[in-house]
Amino acid sequence: MSVSQLARSIKASPTLKLNETAKKLRDKGEPVIHLGGGEPKSKAPLDAVLSCAAQLNTGEIRYAPSDGLPALKKAILRYTEEHYGRLAAPENVIVSSGAKQSIQVLLYAILEPKDEVVFPAPYWVSYPEMVKLAGGVPVAVEPEDGGFEPSVPDVADKVGSYTRAVILNSPNNPCGVMYSSDFIAEMVEFCEKKNLWLIMDDLYNRLVFDGQKAPNAYEFVKEDTDSSKLVVVQGVSKMYAMTGFRIGWTVANREVVEAMNNIQSHQTSGPATVSQWAAIGALSGVQTSVESLRLTLENNRNLMLDRLRTIPGVHVTKPAGTFYCFPDFRAYEKNSTRLAELLLERVRVVTVPGREFGMDGHLRLSYCGTVKEIMEGVDRIKWTLDPSSPNELFLGDRKLVRDWA
Repeated sequence: MSVSQLARSIKASPTLKLNETAKKLRDKGEPVIHLGGGEPKSKAPLDAVLSCAAQLNTGEIRYAPSDGLPALKKAILRYTEEHYGRLAAPENVIVSSGAKQSIQVLLYAILEPKDEVVFPAPYWVSYPEMVKLAGGVPVAVEPEDGGFEPSVPDVADKVGSYTRAVILNSPNNPCGVMYSSDFIAEMVEFCEKKNLWLIMDDLYNRLVFDGQKAPNAYEFVKEDTDSSKLVVVQGVSKMYAMTGFRIGWTVANREVVEAMNNIQSHQTSGPATVSQWAAIGALSGVQTSVESLRLTLENNRNLMLDRLRTIPGVHVTKPAGTFYCFPDFRAYEKNSTRLAELLLERVRVVTVPGREFGMDGHLRLSYCGTVKEIMEGVDRIKWTLDPSSPNELFLGDRKLVRDWA
């Protein structure tokens, strides 16, 4: 038995694989600390739960329009006007089973075979595989200065005759860096001049810190929604802590939304109806949970940064948003996969290798867990790497002894 060449070319999601590894170890009673996770610990908003439960209690759980319930599209239009200052029509919106499907179906709709999609490194682990699934070629942009924010010339150097689209994720998963307004404005202008699709992955744009506000790409667009190639992808997973409901959406011109709807109707027939009602509750209900989560994450970020900065040789850029940071561990190990395996084996701390995000030598660490997990997790990392650490460490009743250099 054999699988297709396409299937052989696609790697498993490393973050989901790590979640499975952590669960198996916990089920065995291992004292695992998961700093690789990508979902907040807070509960879904009460309005989301009540809205979902009310629909379930009717017993009438039926098919919905493949592009989303009208009531949810109406809530998304209100959200887009309130948070982006952009007026759109229901025909500009398609709801999908998570923002991941939103991006995937969009790529199916706009790419021809061998078209290139450009995105800055570090990048979300799924971008390269999603582009390949749609028949395209992923092209990563490494900032010339070695940092986490590219310049427009950095991007322009990677754009060629086969380039079809640019993806920007800001604040960025995995590093938490938020691209500047000047960069977003210049990229909008650049993509308009080059007739390229500009895909804004805005999943974290309300989870920003230090009194900042994420730049709004719509402010720099010269064309109306139905003439523009700007696409904004959003969802409830991150800001409302509703990862399991799997609801995302795309706001784009009518032509591409219609094409996406045709494709999606043959994939999933549309998102689960009860999840859509939960999203309606989240978008239309009390919004205090978003700010509460944001404040918790900002405090957790500060705690993790303070802890990481006690490890000699580790360099970390202060995240402006998300719930990740992306420290540079090359002073200890340049191979991030080997480092992640060492930390899991020695001290049962789960991290994500930077190689998966296009930058080896780094690890993605998540601070969306508890204060105890953050403190103890980073302390275990320090004990493993710093030669000046004590010779012994206790994990519960288990005593560990440093027997390596």
